[in-house]
Amino acid sequence: MHKLVFVRSLRKRAPHAIKAVKAFAQKAMGTKDVRVDPSLNKALWSRGVKHINHRIRVRIARKRNDDEDAKEKLYSYVTFVPVADFKGLETTVVDDE
Repeated sequence: MHKLVFVRSLRKRAPHAIKAVKAFAQKAMGTKDVRVDPSLNKALWSRGVKHINHRIRVRIARKRNDDEDAKEKLYSYVTFVPVADFKGLETTVVDDE
């Protein structure tokens, strides 16, 4: 997160962090519709608008849209995963079944 919001002015860092998470999920999952869990929003805003955590761990799930008249068939749901330490973590693929 730090390298994405470091160049931003202080009062725009947390909103830009939300946009950066959405852009990452859109790129990683290939869906235009990205929804952010309230726990992730709370974790990003936990230190205020100016001070963003340097790293944050998220889980992205691709889900089917229930609306019949929706533009996209799928959407991505991004949730916060609390971790004690970031050392040695790797990307893992989790099946929801």
